[in-house]
Amino acid sequence: MLKLKVTDIKQYFYCPRIIYFTYVCPVPKKVTTKMEFGREAHLELDRLEKRRTFKRYNFQVGERKFHTNLYSPRLGLEGRLDMHIISGGDIFPVEFKHSSGTAFLNHKYQLVAYAMLLEDTYNRPIRYGFIYLDAANDVIPVEITPNARLHVKETLARIRGMVASEYIPPKISFKGRCIDCEYRNFCGDVR
Repeated sequence: MLKLKVTDIKQYFYCPRIIYFTYVCPVPKKVTTKMEFGREAHLELDRLEKRRTFKRYNFQVGERKFHTNLYSPRLGLEGRLDMHIISGGDIFPVEFKHSSGTAFLNHKYQLVAYAMLLEDTYNRPIRYGFIYLDAANDVIPVEITPNARLHVKETLARIRGMVASEYIPPKISFKGRCIDCEYRNFCGDVR
């Protein structure tokens, strides 16, 4: 089974061609301004989050764990989670996003995948997680449902099928996503 990364799920929902250029036709990717800014924003958020209370997550107390490397042989999936909180015996994955708008579908399924990895690591169910939108200073709770878990598993199967068949997906209809894409130059060459 091809070992995938949680970020592959996020990227697949954003644009499946990113998966193609990562696994099928690997090309050097360009670090974009948006990617560099996101990396810097993550570092600042890590620094600030360590000093904050748990009020924004509706907890009185808890323990934060940052940058946990997770792997599930069962799922063939690995990733590095921004943060998870242990509170009252429950575990909550937290993904930091630099966005002032909303959490997008690709962010939500990325969070669900991390919840599934935490379930395998801690051997206990994860019912909720959070997406922290730092530009908006907003925390969005996300329920981890059985249907969402199933959708992540189906997505992993689609990604593996795409890689095995060396299939290049059609261009996406949201051309705004192409502006800052690290594969823009390569993707434009494909008809």
